Amino acid sequence: MKPKILSSRDNALYKELKQLACSGQARRKEGLSLLDGVHLCASYVDAKGLPRICVVSETSLHHSEVAPLFARCEASGETQCIVLPESLYNAISQVEHGVGLTYVIPTPQGVVPRVLDSSAVLLDRLQDPGNLGSIIRSAAAAGIRHVFCSNETVQAWSPKVLRAGMGAHFLLNIVEQADLLSLVGEATIPVLGTSSHASTSLYAADLRGETAWLFGHEGQGVNESLLKLASGTVVIPHRGAVESLNVAASAAVCFFEQLRQQSASPI
Repeated sequence: MKPKILSSRDNALYKELKQLACSGQARRKEGLSLLDGVHLCASYVDAKGLPRICVVSETSLHHSEVAPLFARCEASGETQCIVLPESLYNAISQVEHGVGLTYVIPTPQGVVPRVLDSSAVLLDRLQDPGNLGSIIRSAAAAGIRHVFCSNETVQAWSPKVLRAGMGAHFLLNIVEQADLLSLVGEATIPVLGTSSHASTSLYAADLRGETAWLFGHEGQGVNESLLKLASGTVVIPHRGAVESLNVAASAAVCFFEQLRQQSASPI
């Protein structure tokens, strides 16, 4: 499909792109997400295929990493390819001094299982985009394939979360607006939370089987009604005067202890 060169801020298509870039509400309404930068775009192509729209800045059009991705979109005949002058492109990009490439994709819709029977992460009211992106990245690296987010958790497909996830989103089944109470209540595998008051150490817990991990709001933790349904809680041992770990760090420690146990002691 022949590239369309846009040079006016008043162009209707450009206004739509800017609205998508600036408004989470607009992205949700349209069912679209933006991938900003070469790494995210290349990861999407490898995992999912070509985007709906490919946007590139004029100065990046012949960049060694951008050119083949743009050419592939152009040759497909299915992707709408758009070239923007630097000033217009910068208004839709949240990455400073980045390479000018953005994909517009249909937001992937996760699948809610009939019962929770395989390793997963359940996130209750998590607020920080960086934390969510880091948890998604760690989950994918540890072989966990499901992430369920409550309706008060930050948008999983927002630009900041996507950047922090570094392409891990495309390897996972991510469900937003998930009914965590139902998932936990009907789970056929252990559901574990973390607590500094727990009597069981993470390293003493048997994590060789499938396990669902429950993490909550950075300041308030997991809702009590959810914790009551959980199988139990574990404590992450640590030294020094630090009271607790950041939620993303806690999640990573739990995921990789589970992976260590599974790798060392097959069931």
